[in-house]
Amino acid sequence: MIHFYTQDCNYNLTQRLKIRRWIAEVIRREGYTAGDINYIFCSSEYHRQMNRDFLGHDYFTDAITFENRESRVEEGIVAGEVYIDVDTVTDNAPMYNALPINEMRRVIVHGALHLCGHKDKTPSAERNMRRMENRYLKLLRDEIL
Repeated sequence: MIHFYTQDCNYNLTQRLKIRRWIAEVIRREGYTAGDINYIFCSSEYHRQMNRDFLGHDYFTDAITFENRESRVEEGIVAGEVYIDVDTVTDNAPMYNALPINEMRRVIVHGALHLCGHKDKTPSAERNMRRMENRYLKLLRDEIL
């Protein structure tokens, strides 16, 4: 089950049912089944502290993903948590020439792709991730769900 929560902010994700179905479809198309997935929308301060505490990074970023690798590898089920810094996503939107809601959707699918095991730490992996994001954003826009 895919859940949405907030921590230290009052973000209101719209079209939750549609977004939930979209995430599940992305995961299905990647060859997995959606298990327990929590999206936590949070403040920059909360998110940065998580980045420090769990990853040893002292900077702002739009998303941090914690995947349950064992269930994906052993059972084909994607599970984990995606923490999204609402303020950073909003601040980044103009850099990508995007509306904040569209940038939020990109970050949401980015987290789902990380849960499926995709990486983005090299230039080629980052380009591949961007291609997948664009393909799945088109799926959402086309409302094939």
